[in-house]
Amino acid sequence: MNWIDRLERKYNRFAIKGLIKYIVIVAAFIFVAVNLSEKVADFIYKMLTLNRYGILQGQVWRLITFIFIPPNNNIFVIFALYVLYIFGSSLENMWGSFRFNLYYFIGVLSAIIAAFITGSASTMYLNLSIFLAFAYLYPNFKLLLFFIIPVKVKYLAWFNVFFVILTVVFASMEDKVAAILSFSNFFIFFGRGFWKKWVAPKTSAFLKKQKRKKFKVIAPPKKFEFVHKCRECGKTSKEFPEVFFGYCKICGSDYEYCEEHINDHKHIT
Repeated sequence: MNWIDRLERKYNRFAIKGLIKYIVIVAAFIFVAVNLSEKVADFIYKMLTLNRYGILQGQVWRLITFIFIPPNNNIFVIFALYVLYIFGSSLENMWGSFRFNLYYFIGVLSAIIAAFITGSASTMYLNLSIFLAFAYLYPNFKLLLFFIIPVKVKYLAWFNVFFVILTVVFASMEDKVAAILSFSNFFIFFGRGFWKKWVAPKTSAFLKKQKRKKFKVIAPPKKFEFVHKCRECGKTSKEFPEVFFGYCKICGSDYEYCEEHINDHKHIT
């Protein structure tokens, strides 16, 4: 039994059933409100978002209200809320209410920490963590992108991870912190499995490849083979290994002959 199981047995009664449904409903109302009235939009973004300075002044409700604020106010929010509901509901059905609550509120805590470090934070990375969890568990699930284009969620997940990496590498320090912390709940829940499934095999293969390059087997140099050759007939010891070859005492050591011509050749003086 791991630590999540122990927490679930002890605190399961406090879990909020259908958590993501309530979040999406309130977020949808806020989306409509901010688009109908500039005054309402002004009030919501000034008083309900996650802001370090507001919290330090006693506006502690911001620690919760920010989860209901859509990351932007354009028409794509409708699609984003729809997808968030599908993914969140699926995770809750698979895990149960407590585990989903735990996963979500670890993400909330990460966003709060990011806000205290950087000054502010939104729900963008929090919602992304739910999407990544769903994509990890259901990689081949097909989603109708913008209700039209069927795409497997694993491809969308890698696409999002790519942009998070770009954020970590090139963006401001505030965005770097928010991006890194956004994966806290994902790695707490899936870090070990993700390492074994994706990172460890690729790392091992890379290290083995580098090791083979470093310790490349070099063939030993060929041994020099001396070949005897008869000056008279051209026979060689390589072609006729059983034939005796020798030097003529009269001709000198520069001239070699086979056993047939050692005593039957024209001497060179």
